Amino acid sequence: MRERDGTLVFVEVRARIDTRAGGAAASVGPRKQARLIYAAQHYLQRLATPPPCRFDVVALDGERLDWLKAAFDAG
Repeated sequence: MRERDGTLVFVEVRARIDTRAGGAAASVGPRKQARLIYAAQHYLQRLATPPPCRFDVVALDGERLDWLKAAFDAG
């Protein structure tokens, strides 16, 4: 998805019914982040001029929805 300012947003959506193991957002740990960054880098290589990017997480815990903007970065 693109923001109005041109930022390309990579969004990981995670859902959990039971939050005892830390919830949906906690399931996007370092290993998952590394895989998402790798996929984003692969995608961006196809673009002549890569735009600014960010990584968001949409976490669904039961009925609760949290959109964590800039949840992590590639650096």
